Amino acid sequence: MSKDSGSLKAIFYALAANGGIALAKAIAAFFTGSGAMLAEALHSFADCGNQVLLLVGMRQARKAPTPDHPMGYGRVVYFWSMMVGVLLFSIGGLFSVWHGIESLHRPEPVKYLLPSLGVLLVALVLEAISLRGALKALAAERGDKSLWRWFRETRQSELLVITGEDIAALAGLALAFVALGLTALTGNPVFDALGSIGVGLLLMGVSFAVTTEVKSLITGESASPEMRRAITEFVASQPEVERIVNLITFQLGDKVAVAVKAKMAPMPSAEALVSAIDEVEERLQARFPSLHWSFFEPDAGKPKPPSGAAAP
Repeated sequence: MSKDSGSLKAIFYALAANGGIALAKAIAAFFTGSGAMLAEALHSFADCGNQVLLLVGMRQARKAPTPDHPMGYGRVVYFWSMMVGVLLFSIGGLFSVWHGIESLHRPEPVKYLLPSLGVLLVALVLEAISLRGALKALAAERGDKSLWRWFRETRQSELLVITGEDIAALAGLALAFVALGLTALTGNPVFDALGSIGVGLLLMGVSFAVTTEVKSLITGESASPEMRRAITEFVASQPEVERIVNLITFQLGDKVAVAVKAKMAPMPSAEALVSAIDEVEERLQARFPSLHWSFFEPDAGKPKPPSGAAAP
């Protein structure tokens, strides 16, 4: 399965789950007057909008290169992922905290608590299914990495956002369930207001983590550590290459660019040198299908003078 199809499956899982969950939460919030439930409903509606934005970004990323964008539009997915992170913070997090603070100042009784708890239980099951779909989609890329390490190293911003959203949704539902449960047991609506604030703070924390990672992608990241290592080892193993002087990679959405400066093995002519470089590049791109651009420069491989030393 390609990275693109895996991301699409994860997004559609999340969109289907959040659509049903948002509607159920909104109805429950309307009848109960629960602030925690309203915060959860807004969170789910915001998630639906976020997933639509990710689909828009993935569609735009497929546009063909143009003279103004000679390396394509792959990085546009980072922009839309950043927008999702900002919306998660503003619509989901800030509003939930504001509503919770208002409810603390003007507490009102929460009605129909048992049906609300039932809605939250159903939502927990649906969100768990959505998160399972996201984790399944990223399993091939994640390998044996911990989820946190994968989160820090992945270059697939859309999967990063979906996984972060699903984890936040599950944790938020658990908080809302506890808050409503305590309200039902004690009759004190303060617990419901605290639940709304807790959900908001959780969303803001996840939003900060997501936008921090996406910002790094927008400003320019290399390929993943595993791919950098594999490309370096592959180039170094080619018989035409004596040694690598410098090698850098650059992630462009789901595509990768690489620039290599290498000391080549002795060649009988300039034509033979050019032919050898072409052969290495062909093998490199055949070995790594996501590598769409390679820039290969032969180098004399002379050691650089120490810093501050005068040039000869």
